[in-house]
Amino acid sequence: MRTSTKLKDAGQENLNQNLVTQRPIRILHVVGGMVRAGIETWLMHILRHMDRDRFQMDFLVNTSEPCAYDDEIRALGSRIIPCPLQHWLPWVYAANFKQILRDYGPYDIVHSHVHHFSGYVLRLAKQAGVPLCIAHSHNDNFFREVNAGLYRRLYLKLTESWIDRHATLGLGCSHKAAIDLFGAEWETDPRRQILYYGIDLTSFQDVVDPVAVRAEFDIPADAFVIGHVGRFHPQKNHQFLIEIFAEIAKREPKAQLLLLGEGYLQPEISQQVSQMGLSDKVIFAGSRSDVPRIMLGAMDVFLLPSRHEGLPLVLLEAQAAGLPCIFSDVITREADLIKPLVQRMSLSQSADAWAGVVLATNNVSRNTQIESLNLVEHSCFNIQASAKNLENIYLQLTHCRNLPLT
Repeated sequence: MRTSTKLKDAGQENLNQNLVTQRPIRILHVVGGMVRAGIETWLMHILRHMDRDRFQMDFLVNTSEPCAYDDEIRALGSRIIPCPLQHWLPWVYAANFKQILRDYGPYDIVHSHVHHFSGYVLRLAKQAGVPLCIAHSHNDNFFREVNAGLYRRLYLKLTESWIDRHATLGLGCSHKAAIDLFGAEWETDPRRQILYYGIDLTSFQDVVDPVAVRAEFDIPADAFVIGHVGRFHPQKNHQFLIEIFAEIAKREPKAQLLLLGEGYLQPEISQQVSQMGLSDKVIFAGSRSDVPRIMLGAMDVFLLPSRHEGLPLVLLEAQAAGLPCIFSDVITREADLIKPLVQRMSLSQSADAWAGVVLATNNVSRNTQIESLNLVEHSCFNIQASAKNLENIYLQLTHCRNLPLT
């Protein structure tokens, strides 16, 4: 296995010292929009923890709509640069993208997080003279793409060929994510490697009053609260999640479901909740900036029946909060960080079977939250490790290419 932690650091100290007096390495991250979601939250952790005197990171977003993290990004000295994407007008996007590089550049690195569309992004970056390009895979879309139609398959083949040609480096957040974008033989290509997410554990060290947190959502202190964090999107499988909760509610009158997140499917899921007579037991809490606090103070168990994932950040956070985690077995095993807390279930199993496993967590002894937090802190999923690994990647890429950073 080859991971970012195995990057050779011979001469790294001398390299770091030489860079002190040089200008920052300039990186342009390409994302859909800086919303409160897994990829974007990890990027915010990175921005907060990296040396901003040495690394200048800007964010090109494929939307003109304001997003949750925009103001903080600007406050930290980085820029939000809109480049709206109209899928049927790629030439318009290309012209805008290249104009942005002229207006805001030069950039040393374009780091793209938009999965297969990264092929097009990096092709444009190379045409504009950007010396280093990174394609970053954050998802495992195999089951979504396996039955793709002809035009979709042609698009995937074309963008994968562009990634292979133009990506100086390919990063995957997990082995499944790497396979999805770079192919089953990715480990034989020295240009491909794993970079694990890191989470900021500071908020998980806070003392939280569960009664007070629950009161904010009108949740009784003695309720059995099933928690979920995720955007309302088919990937997160909210419809099945509601079916599971319906079975739980039949057996446990004190059960409550707390849903954090936003998305275009929320009205549909809200209607499903109403039709099943669960409106008084399901809380739609929206997008929140205090997820760790809510996990610590309001949730008894974490439920994630996703159809596919790269490496779900919220699952790592739930384990840091000491929560039992019930999730679909399609999720990469790298997420099984604290074994006593995790339980995998097949999506082919019934909602009733899932409900039984969720309810059984009420009677199982488990690690204390402090023990769980300590295990995460000493793992590769700590933000300090993740940020340092990414810094080393940027430094080594620019050093190997002998870029003029003076």
